[in-house]
Amino acid sequence: MADKKVMVAMSGGVDSSVAAALLLKENYNVIGGTLRLFETGGVSPEVNLAKSVCDTLGIKHYTFDKREIFKEKVINSFAQSYNNGLTPNPCIECNKHIKFGALLDESLSLGAEFIATGHYSRITKDTSSGKYMLKKPADSKKDQTYVLWRLGQFELSHILMPLGEYTKQEVREIAESYGFKSASVKESQDICFVPDGDYAEFLKKNCGIKFEKGDYVDMNGCVLGQHLGHQNYTIGQRKGLGIALGKPQFVISKDALTNTVVLSDEEHLFKNRVLINEMNLMSDEIPTKAFNCTAKLRYSAKDMPCRVEPLGEGRAVIEFTTPQRAASIGQSAVFYDGDILLGGGVIV
Repeated sequence: MADKKVMVAMSGGVDSSVAAALLLKENYNVIGGTLRLFETGGVSPEVNLAKSVCDTLGIKHYTFDKREIFKEKVINSFAQSYNNGLTPNPCIECNKHIKFGALLDESLSLGAEFIATGHYSRITKDTSSGKYMLKKPADSKKDQTYVLWRLGQFELSHILMPLGEYTKQEVREIAESYGFKSASVKESQDICFVPDGDYAEFLKKNCGIKFEKGDYVDMNGCVLGQHLGHQNYTIGQRKGLGIALGKPQFVISKDALTNTVVLSDEEHLFKNRVLINEMNLMSDEIPTKAFNCTAKLRYSAKDMPCRVEPLGEGRAVIEFTTPQRAASIGQSAVFYDGDILLGGGVIV
């Protein structure tokens, strides 16, 4: 594979570092690329750490300043969605526009045929159809296919994901064998530009969004009390509501226009039918007929049996065999056929 040039998206973390090491072992011509996305000062610690990994591996390292497009496509979209009462997933937009958009373009311009990442997913090519497919990884606990549903055949034909056949423990052991500092670093589950997980504070400080008090209401519109701004709450939330009603109450829905948050019993969180738009199939096909598959409505959920009925113009209705809890507008519904990721859409 010495003639196959690949740029590895290097964060300095354990996964991307091991991805680069594995590709070198397979005799790819490897270079490293790191994105500057949101830091405001000098060179970030991540850039320095990624460069040190590349130095250890003896490969060339590049840094790309993508702060402007990241702010436009990811941060601003995230802030606007939250302010409109939605529950966005910025990682999905980042994968589409930044990692497998802007960085892929940089990779191709440097003569690299592939871009590689530390995602726990597998890419294969179907010999009969010639189509590329994205599959769940060997380590089911680390499955990251959910955040990749916006990709298509062009991106898949230029992506390598070498960690798909490994468990996280195996990856850490490989990192230790190379002496990578990241081998024992604990993973963060937070969004990269909100490292402390306080989304509300980030929106206030960095996006100029003002939180105003509004009404908690029941499903009949009767006022139950006051909340601290609809942006503070997520569908399905029970704790931290700051109101006592004598029994557990959950956030059922929100209305940004009226700044109201609807509370009710947990049973009202369960729905059989979900409407989506912006539907994408990774095969690049436009579905015209209903099809059976499994789907999940959030990253950590289990995909469940359903039927998808296309409505045209990127819209579809998903009907689940069993009711699903807390479908959140703005989140993604993602379809599977066994371990193959078919595609997905945005819940509306």
